[in-house]
Amino acid sequence: MDCTQAHPHLLDLQRGRLADPLAAEIQAHVAGCADCTRLAEAESALTEALERRLPQHPAPLALKRRLREQWPAPAVPPRRRWELRRLAWAAALAVVVLVVGLVGWDQAVRRPERDVAARLVGEAVNDHLRLLFSQQPLEVRASGIHQVRPWFAGRLDFAPVVRFGGDEQFPLQGGTVGYYLDRKAAIVVYHHGLHVMTLVIFRSDGLSWPRTGDEPVAGVQARLDNARGFNVLLWRQGDLGYALVSDAEPAALRALAGRLIAGG
Repeated sequence: MDCTQAHPHLLDLQRGRLADPLAAEIQAHVAGCADCTRLAEAESALTEALERRLPQHPAPLALKRRLREQWPAPAVPPRRRWELRRLAWAAALAVVVLVVGLVGWDQAVRRPERDVAARLVGEAVNDHLRLLFSQQPLEVRASGIHQVRPWFAGRLDFAPVVRFGGDEQFPLQGGTVGYYLDRKAAIVVYHHGLHVMTLVIFRSDGLSWPRTGDEPVAGVQARLDNARGFNVLLWRQGDLGYALVSDAEPAALRALAGRLIAGG
């Protein structure tokens, strides 16, 4: 091998890129040639200056993106592809199970609860509207519960329990007999400013009652709901159910319910 053949391979020899037979042949030539030895040393010095001594700067982001787009994607082994596909199917199945579970929970638990509450609330609002639109809404007018409560005797198939006779904030107006769903009900009317507040008292036996959405009022669990612009507070005490209806604010319903439950 002569110098003309060795020169193009000096840089590759320095970086270890040559096959063993060719590398050994060039190394033997360089060892016996002073010109090639000086050239090899010059290449080594230049490489050191370029790679180690000159400042290095990060490549621009645009260049990195172009190189990434041009760089061939690594081949995924068949087994790896199968594992990724299996994980994707598992993730999709988990999402489906979650969605179906949520829908099932809503259909099996939450929707029946809403339907039960809507039935009770809707009937309470109907009784309130009947009273508002009636020409003679009250059959007994009185300012004290001791005048109203005895009047219901003999007119109902149960004894309504009314513990609050009214005060300045919630004056008692009177009462009447009505119907709540499939049964008779005692209806007692209070006022709160310009708001009419209708209390419907009925037997709770045989009625489905919502189990969720309760809030404590004077130690009793009550459910606040609304329909057609009216607020409704539902609760039970003993064998009786109570529905308090008004277009007043919920805070007013809670305050009156607290008096009715606690007895003043």
